[in-house]
Amino acid sequence: MTTVRSRRAFAAGKVGQMLKLVQESHAQPLTGSTHKPELVREGELGVTFIGHSSFLLQIGGRNLLVDPVFATRLVVLRRQRRAGVRTAELPPIDAVLLTHAHMDHMNLPTLRRVVRAGLRNKAGRLGGAAPAVVVPRGCEDLVAALGFSQVIAMEWWEQREVAGLKVTMTPCKHWGARMFRDTHRGYGGYVIEGAGHSVYHSGDTAYFAGFREVGERLKPEVALLPIGAYFPDTYRSVHTSPEEALRGFLDCGAKWMVPMHFGTFRLGREPMEEPPVRLMAEARRLGVEERVRILAEGETIRLS
Repeated sequence: MTTVRSRRAFAAGKVGQMLKLVQESHAQPLTGSTHKPELVREGELGVTFIGHSSFLLQIGGRNLLVDPVFATRLVVLRRQRRAGVRTAELPPIDAVLLTHAHMDHMNLPTLRRVVRAGLRNKAGRLGGAAPAVVVPRGCEDLVAALGFSQVIAMEWWEQREVAGLKVTMTPCKHWGARMFRDTHRGYGGYVIEGAGHSVYHSGDTAYFAGFREVGERLKPEVALLPIGAYFPDTYRSVHTSPEEALRGFLDCGAKWMVPMHFGTFRLGREPMEEPPVRLMAEARRLGVEERVRILAEGETIRLS
């Protein structure tokens, strides 16, 4: 009887915590502004932060989206800051990469909008091409009917050519079920390589030895790493704290770190403004603050 009561109390606590997060997400007006994305030359690498874990990558003359979420709401949870780029102002997208099936990373309304935008040419008429989509193995059914030109499923350390670029799926320490029982769904990160550049998007992850292995195998130039949703401490079984994310950055040996997974959705109990402050304090302590670039929504870094 005690065990049953304990489980019920635990479940009730989880539900109560989620309801509180939802209420808080509606308490303040939406902030932030949108920008027209900065386009880079063909030989350059462009990394544009859209918000949360969403990025526009310009690499090897191709345009990729990783975990795009342009929606204002995830069912009932409302975003706190606007997406930094509008869908209609994106350049033609060659491929979309999705790290896992959680709703703050695989947003089906956003994906439909991206496909529709791809099918329209610059004059706004039908005649363009839908992008390909890359998903972890076991997630194909979630995107199969959205209109992508190709659905590519990958597993950890598998390499595929996607839109003329080399894409490697990397391990992470997280989980992939979209609801509760669909635990067969895969999850992971990606390293994208082209024209002498490489970008590592870790997906959601706790700190683990895989950061060092990614560095040894693939030597990424830029690492996009999560720094939010780490409190209570139990959340760190699947999310990195800012200090752990910086440790992962140093482990993988990338030249530049761009933080993500903070400031957009209330997913943890830490203050919304805390993650980048803690990240930069740790970067200063370790003498690497010049290698960490905190981007505002819509801001782009470009590397020759």
